[in-house]
Amino acid sequence: MRFLFQDKRVTVTGGAGFLGRHLVRRLESCGAHVFVPRRRDYNLTALDACLKCMLEHPCEVMIHCAAYYGGIGINVAEPANLYYTNLVMGANLMEAARLTKVGKVVNIGTACSYPGYLEGELKEDDLWAGACHASVVNYGLTKKMLAVQAQAYNKQYGLDAIHLILTNLYGPGDSYNPDRSHVVAALVRKFVEAEIAGAPTVEVWGTGTPVREFIYVEDCADAIVLAAQTYEDVAMPLNIGTGFGTTIRELAEAVSVAAGYRGKILWNADKPDGAMKKVLDVTRMTNALDGWKPPTDLASGLARTIAWYRDNKSEADEKW
Repeated sequence: MRFLFQDKRVTVTGGAGFLGRHLVRRLESCGAHVFVPRRRDYNLTALDACLKCMLEHPCEVMIHCAAYYGGIGINVAEPANLYYTNLVMGANLMEAARLTKVGKVVNIGTACSYPGYLEGELKEDDLWAGACHASVVNYGLTKKMLAVQAQAYNKQYGLDAIHLILTNLYGPGDSYNPDRSHVVAALVRKFVEAEIAGAPTVEVWGTGTPVREFIYVEDCADAIVLAAQTYEDVAMPLNIGTGFGTTIRELAEAVSVAAGYRGKILWNADKPDGAMKKVLDVTRMTNALDGWKPPTDLASGLARTIAWYRDNKSEADEKW
């Protein structure tokens, strides 16, 4: 049965972040009353603060988007911070939701929770088929634990909770800081700056052959709202993606065109490629969301992203 957000109270952790801002706007357009806890008011790594948040702002739905994450630099320099912050925050929020009788919890997971050695189209049944990749285990495993806690809390307490596994996001509002940006944002910044400077070449790491999947952030927000309304299987996570793979070479060329860059792309094959193919199987998503598919193609999404980045470059570059 479809759950309607009209006049419902919804708490969105991480609602001031990249995905969270788009999600909040989508929920408000559905008539929801949305509360976004801010770090200055509620330290979500402390259970008493999570309880305080839930008691001061009772909600019928909690969507847990908040996360401490970053690129390779943070994963190397802060593995303990990544692990502790995300694990404790998720555990405390679900416990607080249980104690304050939140009607439904929607946990936002990540594709890096999938086994690191698996390639190809990743099905939800594959989630426990092996260990996370060593480069992201300290983050990916904590998100995986949210799915475990959801099942345990449903079994013992009857808590209604679902777990969504997101593919790679891109779009307006992303982080373009080199220490935190992922591949699309990193390439957008490189090619826009190269176009502005009139640089003859842009270097991109690897051979360009790996295949990855990318979903426009506004489409992802729509999918989360739909899943919160209709998906009820606590025992099975749900992939959120496009189901379409794009090589890194195709992505770089598409960003170059969208940015109006006319120079040459240099591929640094001495740098690692990583897994050859990582794409989510979205069969279950399409069925669960009544045939919904992300409407924004990559070229359109990149054009909107680059237009936003040019208009907000100074602010975007400084965002952590």
